[in-house]
Amino acid sequence: MSRAALLVLADGRFPAGGHAHSGGAEAAVKAGRITDAATLEHFCRGRLHTTGLVAASLAAAAVLGMPARELDAAADARTPSPALRTAARRLGRQWVRAARATWPSPELDALTREFPKGAHQPVVVGLTARAAGLEPLDAAYCALYESVSGPATATVRLLSLDPFDATGVLARLAPELDQVADRAVDAARRAVTEGVDALPAASAPLLEIGAQAHAAWPVRLFAS
Repeated sequence: MSRAALLVLADGRFPAGGHAHSGGAEAAVKAGRITDAATLEHFCRGRLHTTGLVAASLAAAAVLGMPARELDAAADARTPSPALRTAARRLGRQWVRAARATWPSPELDALTREFPKGAHQPVVVGLTARAAGLEPLDAAYCALYESVSGPATATVRLLSLDPFDATGVLARLAPELDQVADRAVDAARRAVTEGVDALPAASAPLLEIGAQAHAAWPVRLFAS
């Protein structure tokens, strides 16, 4: 295993299309829920403990070898918003293209054939980590970091927020990210023997509602 592969996977410049998505931040900015670094931190903390936890557990379970079809169905069940499901599959499709070019893998090839329109992004993240020789905890970290770094980066563009302040938000969340990553891996290990129902199903209703409203905007800076 090369732990340095995690740096490649989590790098914001990895060509997986994440730069086009705000993780719900654009809708939250318009609704007045994100106005500065403090409210950005509240928003990211909420994502970390809800959708981030779910994504991290799915990614970790994929590294552990759980069937992609089962995990994708579990992701669908935990994503009520059609707009978010579409965004997750679009990101998964782009992610697997980058992953296959970076870490060629029969499992990634099979995933592409099984899900021609894209599997949910966290499942792809997990299989990519597996192809890169990484551990479940690595995949969990990658999914969690993406869940908070995306909104932080987007808010710099949306609000002209000082990048130093946005990075400070991520740094302050780091201890909680460690805790959530451990929870996600524990849940993934239980799911191997107990089934996908053992995976977290933490919800974030405002993200779901915001995503549906955002999808209908005639003009938007980000895809989701």
